[in-house]
Amino acid sequence: MAAKSANVYARIEPDVKEQAEAILAVLGIPSSNAINMFYKQIILNKGIPFDVKIPSSRPVDVTELSKSDLNTELEKGYADMEAGRTKSAKQVFSDIRRDYNI
Repeated sequence: MAAKSANVYARIEPDVKEQAEAILAVLGIPSSNAINMFYKQIILNKGIPFDVKIPSSRPVDVTELSKSDLNTELEKGYADMEAGRTKSAKQVFSDIRRDYNI
């Protein structure tokens, strides 16, 4: 294993740093190790190890919906269910296990 002697200096938003470091602390991973893991994934993937794109649609934040809008969203979900455009929880968990090798 090579000695860790190179430095990376980056300016990031304070709240992003705080939130990420809180999660890393729970996981027991120092920030420098997380950055090293990220760089290794860049090498292994020969690029950014995740999609960098603008999502086509964002999840609906139900806390900001009026009662009428919430009902509209629930009706859309029910229509999807009736039309067979949904997956069972069993299938969703099976897909997750397959996609993440767990």
